[in-house]
Amino acid sequence: MKVLLQRVTRAAVRVDGATVGEIGCGILALVGVESGDADKDADYFAEKTAQLRIFRDDEGRMNRSVEEVGGEVLVVSQFTLAAATRRGRRPSYSRAAAPEEANRLYERYRDQLAARGLRVACGTFQAMMEVDSINDGPVTILLDPPPFRDKS
Repeated sequence: MKVLLQRVTRAAVRVDGATVGEIGCGILALVGVESGDADKDADYFAEKTAQLRIFRDDEGRMNRSVEEVGGEVLVVSQFTLAAATRRGRRPSYSRAAAPEEANRLYERYRDQLAARGLRVACGTFQAMMEVDSINDGPVTILLDPPPFRDKS
């Protein structure tokens, strides 16, 4: 599983011109599920997303989490995060999980965030989406794999 976080002042996702999810201050989380990912991966990344200290405290340091600042999370499925680009010029998506499993783990990640009390909005799985965001900072972080997972 790969999760790319962007601290945003606002973000929205549209499908066929209609807004399906939007947030104010918080995190835009782009989530790519790979073959072999499991529930514990989704749980780990949800906890890391909720608790990562990337928001400014009163002294201007990144010392507060999205939970602590009362922020929101916009979760967008992004299978292209599973792209392999080492060989050739065309990305390979062979590492991406099958759609049914990817959707299940994407929803688990989303639900785990909501269970923590965060307001969560989301895109539409497998849809062509337009994502607008105002990156705050800019702060963009690719979360490291869980310590129990060796991706080498």
